[in-house]
Amino acid sequence: MLPLQQGVSIDPQQYIPPVVSALTTVALFIVAFALIYWIGKSFMSRTVERGLEHRGFDRTLIDLAVSTTVVVVTVVAVALAATVAGFGVVLGAFATLAAALSLAVGFAAQDLIENFVAGVFIIQDEPFTTGDWIEWDGNSGVVREVQLRVTKLDTFDNQLVTVPNSDLADAALINNEANDTRRISVGFGIGYDDDIEQARRAIIDEGKLTEGVLADPAPTAPVTELGDSAVVLQGRVWIDTNQSSYGAVRARFVEAVKQRFDTEGLDMPYPNTELTGDITVTDSSTIETSAGD
Repeated sequence: MLPLQQGVSIDPQQYIPPVVSALTTVALFIVAFALIYWIGKSFMSRTVERGLEHRGFDRTLIDLAVSTTVVVVTVVAVALAATVAGFGVVLGAFATLAAALSLAVGFAAQDLIENFVAGVFIIQDEPFTTGDWIEWDGNSGVVREVQLRVTKLDTFDNQLVTVPNSDLADAALINNEANDTRRISVGFGIGYDDDIEQARRAIIDEGKLTEGVLADPAPTAPVTELGDSAVVLQGRVWIDTNQSSYGAVRARFVEAVKQRFDTEGLDMPYPNTELTGDITVTDSSTIETSAGD
C-alpha cells in the first residue's frame, strides 16, 4: 500500500495565463463578430433592398432576399471572427459539419426546395394573381392566396384547394382573367331540315340581348360542324372579364337561345343511331312458349 502524499501545494498562478488567454480570445471573437455583423448587415441589407426595389421586384421577394442576406452575413461574420480569434480548428470542424448537414437537408427537402423556388418565380413573373380564375391539368379554381410554397384556390363549389407551386409552375396553365375581354363559345345543334339562317339570326339576336355581352366584337354564329344528328352552329359572344362573370353570362345566353328555338319551332335533335339489316328467327316456337309463360 502506497503511503499517502501529504503537503502537496497548488499554485493558483499557473492557471491565470490560460484563463486570461481564453477570455482574451473569447472577447476578441465577440468584438470581431459584432463589428463584422453590424457593418455587413447595415451595408448589404440596404444594398439588396434598394437594388431589388429599383428593378421592380415584389415586396415579398424583397423581404425574403433581405432575410437571406442577413443569414449569409451572420455565417460570414462567425467565420471571419473565428479566424481572427484563432479558432481555426473549430472553424474547420464547423465547416465540415455544416457541409454534411446541408447535404442531408438537401436530399430530405428536395420537394420543399422545388416548391419554394417555383413560388419565387410565380410571385415574380405573375402568371396569375389573387382573384384570377385559372385552369391546369383538368382542375380549376379562383386564386385566394399565393405563398412561397403553395397556392390556395377556391373552387366554384366553395372548396379550398391547396396546390404545391411546382405543380402550377410545370403545368400548361390557363388564366381566364388575364385579358380584359373573353369570348364565350357555345354549340347549338339544329336538324338537317331546319333553316340555318333562321337559327343564326336567333342566336345572334339573343346574344345581343343577353346582359353582359359586348356590342363590339359583335355576336356571331358560324356553322362549325356537320354532326351525325345535327348541324352545329357555334354562338360566339364577348364579355368584359372585369365587369361580367363568364359562367353567369354563358348560362343566360344558353337559356335565351333555347327558348328562342322553342318559340320558332327550331329542332334541337338529340343524338340517335339508326340500325339497318335483317333479323332471322330460327325457332319461333320457343319464342311463343316464352311469351305464353
